[in-house]
Amino acid sequence: MEGQPDDVELTRLRLDIAYDGGGFAGWGAQPGLRTVQGELEAALATVFQRHGAPPRLTVAGRTDAGVHATGQVAHVDLSAPQLASLDERRGQSGPGSLARRLNGIAGLSSDVVVLASALAPAGFDARFSAVWRRYEYRVGDASIPRNPLLRGHVLSYPSVLDVDAMDAAASALIGLHDWATYCKPREGSTTIRTLQEFSWRRLPDGILLAEVRADAFCHSMVRSLVGACIAVGEGKLSPTDVVLLRDAETRTSAFKVAPAKGLALVEVGYPPDDELATRATQTRARRETLR
Repeated sequence: MEGQPDDVELTRLRLDIAYDGGGFAGWGAQPGLRTVQGELEAALATVFQRHGAPPRLTVAGRTDAGVHATGQVAHVDLSAPQLASLDERRGQSGPGSLARRLNGIAGLSSDVVVLASALAPAGFDARFSAVWRRYEYRVGDASIPRNPLLRGHVLSYPSVLDVDAMDAAASALIGLHDWATYCKPREGSTTIRTLQEFSWRRLPDGILLAEVRADAFCHSMVRSLVGACIAVGEGKLSPTDVVLLRDAETRTSAFKVAPAKGLALVEVGYPPDDELATRATQTRARRETLR
């Protein structure tokens, strides 16, 4: 852990986190910008200000600016004095009290909440042990009234969209592929991913819901996939077109990338506890090979 000597014995805690991404410049800490990581690590520094170097967070998936989360996962490594300090208050003892303390610092009206904190199983790594991440995207098309209460979490679209065509396009994209067409390139990062699930349906209130699951996502991938499906729903592209665009492995102007506000990370999947360490080792090795 950064800031701690190598010989310090550390205990890992899992944090489950939710946030409204509208007021953040993404997850990752950036100088001069408000980020989810920055806010939480500042709160961690306050909690442990008398107990050594402030701990740092490792997250399952670094969300972009404006993207929300209801099921984000991170881990933090605590020294023995830091862990012991969580037992200092009556009725708020142990690893579970860390969530309460962080939320107390953030306040009741905060746009980031730590839902739970607990001892992590042996071998757990929030990032590398994960086997999949699941996102949802919501669109309100012209078939339903616009709801101003949802403007920060649902994309309002001025046309009626064909959800069946969108779902057909989504289904056609599933599998292991190079997603260069649907990703913003980052130097040294692969665009090869396994899209495990992708579907569209209309909810009882008329909102269109996309559910997307993959082993991992490259930068802007989900919003690009949503944008392509919206183009299909409007009749500007066909389900076959989005597959051909994918296979071309080249960025395109055939569709617009959907805005961040309709997107939320809702769940991160992990293997059974006895497979966590093996999964983390395999993921690290594969990432290095693909770079």
